[in-house]
Amino acid sequence: MSISAEKRAPVPAAQARRKPFGARFKRDLRKNWKLYLLFLPILCYFLVFKYGPMAGLVISFQNFKPAKGIGGSAWVGMKHFQDFFRDPYFRRLIVNTFRIALSTLVFSFPSAIVLALLINELRSKKTSRVVQTISYVPHFISTVVLCGIIRDLVSRTGGVTMLLHQLFGMPVTNMLYEPGYFVPIYIVSDIWTNIGWNSIVYLSALTAIDQELYEAAKVDGANKWHQIIHVTIPCLVPTIVIMFILKVGKMFDVGYEKIMLLYTPLTYETADVINTYVYRRGFAENVNYSYSTAVGFFNSVVCFTLVFVTNKLSRRLSGSSLW
Repeated sequence: MSISAEKRAPVPAAQARRKPFGARFKRDLRKNWKLYLLFLPILCYFLVFKYGPMAGLVISFQNFKPAKGIGGSAWVGMKHFQDFFRDPYFRRLIVNTFRIALSTLVFSFPSAIVLALLINELRSKKTSRVVQTISYVPHFISTVVLCGIIRDLVSRTGGVTMLLHQLFGMPVTNMLYEPGYFVPIYIVSDIWTNIGWNSIVYLSALTAIDQELYEAAKVDGANKWHQIIHVTIPCLVPTIVIMFILKVGKMFDVGYEKIMLLYTPLTYETADVINTYVYRRGFAENVNYSYSTAVGFFNSVVCFTLVFVTNKLSRRLSGSSLW
């Protein structure tokens, strides 16, 4: 005997009305075609300049010859990766890249948060705008100009060199020729360049905090310091976590443009990183597209792994993540 309609399990209304993805997409496309039209250039940009070049990663497994092309070049498998792992400079490159990246993460990342908190506490809006503008300006300076300024400041007769000599008795020397000074110079210049720009995200997040939370904290007797610790920072945690995950993903993608403009053979010991080695080995000293692509591929895999692991740990520990 068939089960009566009354005894059948009820189907949720939302599920009953659910249409196939294709039908829903067509309906949404007809409804929001203007938004899709605005999105089309962005989609084309990523397809052409981000996803399209990924097909070229195949040359990292070939002995690529431009005259023969990808289809005619000999297949060598993992040879270039093995050569990189056996390279006498492999350990130095990994250590230098990790040292510079970790130092940037430890010192540069929190500095933007601190600046945002300080600007947020300024009572004068005019003063706040002036401070923000001054802190943003270095970000828009060309890397070449910026490195020229740094070279002048830390040269033998530069302002920074003479100041450190007067205050701490440091020997008068060109600091960029000393391996031990390269990482501090890189970190300080990175903070000076990016602290204002990176603080924009946190300033935006601060404006979204409910002011009633501060009023409730005042009623409970909290002073400014307690409000920052117990209200401001907890509300910033989701933004901090997202920015931290993105920063970790770029750890091994150290800004090689500035390093290339600042380092010399005398400072390769502490300044040479994976990206600069790829350029020098693949394009400057002896052209080897396959080897440089293999090293860059390895670097990208490491960066992706760091993002994946950091995102998973963040989701488990704090509940905030990219996906």
